[in-house]
Order: sequence, then structure tokens, then C-alpha cells
Amino acid sequence: MANTIDRTSPVPYYEQLAAILKRRIQNGEFPLDERMPSEFELGREFGLSRATIRQTLSTLESEGYARRVARRGVFASTPEESSGWIVQDTEGFLESQIRHGRTGITTKVVDAGFVAPPAHAAEALGVAQDAQVFAIERVRTLDGVLAMFSTNWFPREIGEQIAMEKDVLDGSASVNAALRKAGFSTSGARRVVHALGAPESVAKHVDVPSGQPILRVRSLSWDQRDTKFDYYETWVLTDTVPLEINVAAS
Repeated sequence: MANTIDRTSPVPYYEQLAAILKRRIQNGEFPLDERMPSEFELGREFGLSRATIRQTLSTLESEGYARRVARRGVFASTPEESSGWIVQDTEGFLESQIRHGRTGITTKVVDAGFVAPPAHAAEALGVAQDAQVFAIERVRTLDGVLAMFSTNWFPREIGEQIAMEKDVLDGSASVNAALRKAGFSTSGARRVVHALGAPESVAKHVDVPSGQPILRVRSLSWDQRDTKFDYYETWVLTDTVPLEINVAAS
């Protein structure tokens, strides 16, 4: 795999560098619990700004591949085993679980196609409510236990590309991976979590009584061009999949 930054790639520089540094940690080039190169040293090696290096190191910290020690620097680490979903990084549930070595995840696509979006999805994506967007509904289980029900909405031109990804439509591939393949990588996202009574349309998919409290996560993602390309609503059974939020000193 490449150990240099591809300046022509749509993948943000910090994501490319994070992948390079993770490989170096995994292959022992940066031994565990040893101090990693400084921001200045990494910036000089890869020709990247200090801000990009800091974003990279923050990403590694959030994923468990680095830990920051005050006045000493950043040290190589490995992720702790996790059964949760870290909601403050750019990964979706499937990618997060795979990165932590989890197996036993199944995805069933309930429905997929072009629809008129609900008002909250149209507003988030900045499209007219009578516009056609691509929606995909999925139920996920973890080790045979129901975990979540999700709906993603994509603007039409992006949805047309997702609609051609057969592996996504049969539930065997990640939506995020398909988006990156289409040239859309997350530069920023806003996620809002509410505890609400499950509406009937959701309750039937996760096998709970209508009105039972359940966590709803709504998320909007945009790329470096500020294009809003993915909006989703996920209802999570947190007794199966807890939401994790990691805090690191800046």
C-alpha cells in the first residue's frame, strides 16, 4: 500500500495520513507505547500543514491508535475491543465494528429506491420536498440480536451511483465505502441524538412495542466542497450497541 499522500485523490489528506500511520503502528514501525514523530516531523515528511497533522492525530486518538500525554507527546497504541459505535468519528456502524474485530454483523436491506424525502431529510440535504432522492432502509443485527434500523437519503445524482452498487443493495457492503468510491469523503458531519418513543414504522423492524424509548441518531455529512451528500436516521437499541464517545485532551 502507498506510504505517500496522493494529491489527486478525493480522500482528504488527514484520512490518507491516518491510514499510513495506522499501518506503521500495526506493522511495528512505531512500537506500542513508544512516542511517535512530532507534528513538525510528520509535517516535514509528508509535506502537510500543522493543522492537517493535528487532525490526523486526533483521528488516530479517537480510533484508539494513539494516546496523547501532556508535555510528552503522542504515543502509539492499539484500539481496545469495543462492541459500541463511536459516533464522533466519520465511520458508520459496520466499519466501526469491523475495525474493532467484530464479526457476526448481518444487514438486511428492507427497501431501496427513489422517493420524495420527508421534510427533515429535504431540509437537511437542501433539496425541494417534492424532489426525488435515493433512500435505503436497513435492519442490522449483532450476533443474531436486533441492533438498529437505519434510513439513508442521498441527493439524486449521488443516489444514482449508490443504486448501481449491488453489494450495498444486498447488504454485504458499506455505504460509506461506496460513497468514497464515488468520490465523496466526509469532511464534516453533524449528529443529533434523541431518546424518543419508537414510532410504529420503526418498532416493527426492531421488534419493540410502539412507543418504547429508543435512541434516534440523525446525521448529515458533507465533503470538502461543502456538498451535503448523506443524511441518515438510525434508531439504535443501546442494550445491544451502546453509543461510545471518547474524550481526549487537545
